[in-house]
Amino acid sequence: MSIHPTLAEVTRRIVERSRTSRAAYLAKIDGARGKGAKRHHLSCGNLAHGFAACAETDKDALRNGHAANIAIVTSYNDMLSAHQPYERYPELIRQAARSLGATAQVAGGVPAMCDGVTQGRPGMELSLFSRDLIAMATAVSLSHDMYEGALYLGICDKIVPGMLIGALSFGHLAGAFVPSGPMPSGIPNEEKSKVRQAFAAGKATRAELLEAEARSYHGSGTCTFYGTANSNQMLMEIMGLHLPGASFEAPDTPLRDALTRATVERVLAIDTLGEHYLPLGRIVDERAIVNGVVGLHATGGSTNHLLHLVAIARAAGVELRWDDFDALSAVVPLLARVYPNGYADVNHFHEAGGMGFLIDQLLDAGLLHDDVNTIMGHGLRHYRTTPVLEDGALVWKPVSKESGNRGVLRSITEPFRHDGGLRMLDGNIGRGVIKVSSVPDDRMVVEAPAIVFDEQDDVKAAFDRGELNRDFIAVVRFQGPRARGMPELHKLTPTLSLLQDRGYRVALVTDGRMSGASGRVPAAIHVTPEAEAGGPIARIRTGDLVRVDAVNGTLQVLVDADEWNSRVPDHVDLAVHHTGMGRELFAMFRQSAVTADLGAGVF
Repeated sequence: MSIHPTLAEVTRRIVERSRTSRAAYLAKIDGARGKGAKRHHLSCGNLAHGFAACAETDKDALRNGHAANIAIVTSYNDMLSAHQPYERYPELIRQAARSLGATAQVAGGVPAMCDGVTQGRPGMELSLFSRDLIAMATAVSLSHDMYEGALYLGICDKIVPGMLIGALSFGHLAGAFVPSGPMPSGIPNEEKSKVRQAFAAGKATRAELLEAEARSYHGSGTCTFYGTANSNQMLMEIMGLHLPGASFEAPDTPLRDALTRATVERVLAIDTLGEHYLPLGRIVDERAIVNGVVGLHATGGSTNHLLHLVAIARAAGVELRWDDFDALSAVVPLLARVYPNGYADVNHFHEAGGMGFLIDQLLDAGLLHDDVNTIMGHGLRHYRTTPVLEDGALVWKPVSKESGNRGVLRSITEPFRHDGGLRMLDGNIGRGVIKVSSVPDDRMVVEAPAIVFDEQDDVKAAFDRGELNRDFIAVVRFQGPRARGMPELHKLTPTLSLLQDRGYRVALVTDGRMSGASGRVPAAIHVTPEAEAGGPIARIRTGDLVRVDAVNGTLQVLVDADEWNSRVPDHVDLAVHHTGMGRELFAMFRQSAVTADLGAGVF
């Protein structure tokens, strides 16, 4: 089927505006390839350092051989459930490389923090900036110039975007991402949400809440709701950087190990020494980026990728804009409902047909570029498959044309929505984003008096005092990247959801983040310019009438224009948020951060 005209037009615009920057990027990576094994260009002292600690067989191969050496960049730690399975991956990868006549080394590690642990805590104010720190750590890991390809072991929120940004700075290397899969399903998500709201209302104890959370997050593997971590996995597959069907296979199974070994084989097939050389920087191009945006819309993915995918694209010399997300959202239907946009989790999504079914449906509708490079070779059509083991051998079979569960995953002919559920908002408060995948139809427009907060904890305190039993729009300011690192504000979700369930018309306006789990309450997030930069959001006063209109895409404070323009933006002393819990070390990040619509990064 021919490409949808909107997809074609958006891609054309991106290609045109990126022409100079993309050409410069490609010239850089083409010049970095070199000839022969990288390590043989090192001095003898350099090379001896590089293989000194290796096993004897690997040492001999690295010293005298000319086969590829694969870098392993890992985010392993055993506090992060999604990354705990990576503990045994390096040896699995080394063995797979040896069996193919090559070698593999752990080139370095990157930090991997968990937003679920730091939520509502000072550590969350390091979270977004950890993405750029991870990019730097990835570059440091690869800087020894000993490698012809790389495998990136990362899953969660900032880790995959950071690794990919760093990997793109070494875009001349062949590369692939290696997932580890989701944990088994726990208690139903609706049950967990009810306990959270009951706790927020004072009707459940901490022990009851902890028991519900522990029954939800209960083993190794990715958290099973569809937030940023699992949106990352979807992106890596639909952009051709995972093996087909690899994203949501369970950890520590024969099939998972077979997929990991096969990823080693694929990278060796396309490394700098091979006749099928295909560097990562040639896979991540304008079409792959557009495919990623389409995937986010079709699955109701994390709004964090309004930041991350923009930053990833910039690292590849591609200029992606929020307007591109908006244009594609209008034509890409929502084909999946995964919590918080539905009752199911990613295991149910995978069992219903998962990524293979999704990609197959979107390709048939002309809503994905098939004419792309992937680690499997040319063409996204390789991803219309699902992996299985037959007599111990890994094979891919065509996906079914029928969903295994229409309550979770649907065909292009019967979508859950006819658009992607993402809107750009613009008005005298600035530009922002709203995710409406699960917002009730009667809450698509909320007009109510503002209550201004400069601390998210103050919202819960006002609720506890009984001050929020009314229609209002919570304006939570000074949360942006320059103010305090743009923390996620999910601590607000139970309180605002409870008030909405009581019948009040409530909404949120913030220059902070809410990720892929913002849920049913209308939330205008990522507002830019941010308050700390003197943005209009800093001029809002408690009592101002504010309108959040997801139908017409507007974000307005309904104040006389002369009065509005004469107001001086508020200023808040943020010193308490700039010290302690390591935050003082990130001053340079806060000072250098670009605006949210450019990715909120430091480069």
